Amino acid sequence: MKKRIVLKIYGRVQGVFFRDSTKRKAEELDLLGWVRNEAGGAVQIVAEGEEENLKKLVEWCRDGGLEYAKIDNIDIEWQKPSNQFNSFVVK
Repeated sequence: MKKRIVLKIYGRVQGVFFRDSTKRKAEELDLLGWVRNEAGGAVQIVAEGEEENLKKLVEWCRDGGLEYAKIDNIDIEWQKPSNQFNSFVVK
């Protein structure tokens, strides 16, 4: 079933290629949406796709995404999909 997830990721996630890596992972999982840096050092992700693939994205984020990132906390909000995205982009 298709769903939408909004993630806010806290830790060392800016300046370590986390957004670009997230984009590649999202595309690998056939997800649509975006990722952007937030004020205060967090990263926000809005993604839509199959629930199983969204869960895989969350697990990938929890694992740090890449060796230079360090995840302290992730806020997760599940929503109904809006079907407004055509691709996954870095903002």
